[in-house]
This record gives sequence, structure tokens and C-alpha cells, in this order.
Amino acid sequence: MAELNGEPVEPSQLQNLALTNYGHFTSMRVDDGRVRGLSLHLERLRRDCRTLFGVDLDPQRVRELARRAAPETGSTTVRVTVFDPRLDLGHPSEAKDPHVLVTSRSAGALPLPPLRVQSTTYVRDLPSVKSVGLFATLHHRRQAQLSGFDDALFVDQEGVISEGGTWNIGFFDGNRVIWPNADCLVGVTMELLKGAHDHDERTVRLDDLPNMTAAFATNAAIGVRAVSAIDSIELPESHAIIDALRKEYTEIEDDLL
Repeated sequence: MAELNGEPVEPSQLQNLALTNYGHFTSMRVDDGRVRGLSLHLERLRRDCRTLFGVDLDPQRVRELARRAAPETGSTTVRVTVFDPRLDLGHPSEAKDPHVLVTSRSAGALPLPPLRVQSTTYVRDLPSVKSVGLFATLHHRRQAQLSGFDDALFVDQEGVISEGGTWNIGFFDGNRVIWPNADCLVGVTMELLKGAHDHDERTVRLDDLPNMTAAFATNAAIGVRAVSAIDSIELPESHAIIDALRKEYTEIEDDLL
């Protein structure tokens, strides 16, 4: 399913998005018509639209458009992408008419198997915005997979851990849940878990990994997913803290889309 501003989308309308790759999005897992953190998804879209296009986005209109893509029963991933189909590559300052593209796909069963990730040096451009510009993310993911891993974990030149390509990462040091405090794209699932479970936020470096007893990835599509290896550091495929976080996440009240 794909609609642009509530109407069936024509391929020509997506040409500018494909060629300029300028815009932003959010992805929501919709279970039986309901979404955890719906207000956070809508606020992200409003905030990022102001940052990229300098105009306000109507969150209730977006909600109505997204609702059209979600069946009343079952699990679906709904993506809302905001872009200006008339953006001029030479004059991006004139892009002030964002359109709303809504697409959907079936959502997989949870939980997913553990991730094995490879660290790579990369700092995202404008990390606070969930940008459609995924070239670097996919390049690093591809390189990690060619090396026998599932995905890439981003670190800076000093080995400070920030995030995964499309997910946040958290740790457990045996006493507390730890969220890295480096600049990253703050995910809705991470925000919800911060409100549900006591935690610390601090700098986490690759050198700190031997002191961690568990690691996990989070985003709206995967919920809470174990990370079983980072480079050569092996971590448990299952752990009580991961089970606890999953339980707490599923108990968070959801909203009717």
C-alpha cells in the first residue's frame, strides 16, 4: 500500500524523492490498530518537518493518513515519509511544501533472534533527524554483513559508541541499564523504555564492553532484541534484563491509531 497525501501514488511523484533523497520519516509497528508511543512518532514528524522544511506539519492529518494503511487486526509496519516532490536540487531553500507518503508492509513476529554486530567509525549527519538519506547506513551494514556480522554499530574516532544503523543500543553492567549518551537518533522505543525502567546515561566506549554483562538493540519494529556479539566480544543470547525490558515494553499502554 502506498498513498501520497491520501491518494494512490504515481511513480512520477516519487522521482524527486529517489533522486534527491531529502526528507524524513518515522516507522510505526501497528498491532491490531494500536501503536506504542504514537504521540512520540507524531512529535518526531512535526519536529523534523520544521527542521528540514521550515513549516509545521499537522499531526492529526498525518494520523488520519497513517490510519488508512493499517488494518484493524494483525501486525503491520507503517512508514510515514515527508518530502517535497518539487524540491530543486540547486535551490533546496525553496522546498517548503512537504507531502506525506504513507507505505505499509507486514510486520514480523517477535522476538527476533540475537544480533551480531561489527563496530565501524561513523557519525551520522544531523543525528537528531530521522532522515531518508540511508546511503551510509546501508553501506556500513553491507560491509558488516560481508564480514560475517548482521549489522553495524557506529562509534566515533575515540571508540565512543552511539547507535546502530536503524536502532539504538543499550547495555547492562550487572547492576544498571546503561544508555550511551553520545549524539544519536533518539528512538521512540528507547524513550519509552527510559520511562519504564531505571537507567543511567553515560559514555560507553568499545573498551568498556568487557565490563558489560548484556547488550540489546531497540526500535519500533523489533522491540527489544538481544545483541550477542560486538566485534570479538561475545555476549549472552538471552538474559534476565532483556526479558524484563521486553515485558515492560509490552506493558506500556498503546494508542489507537
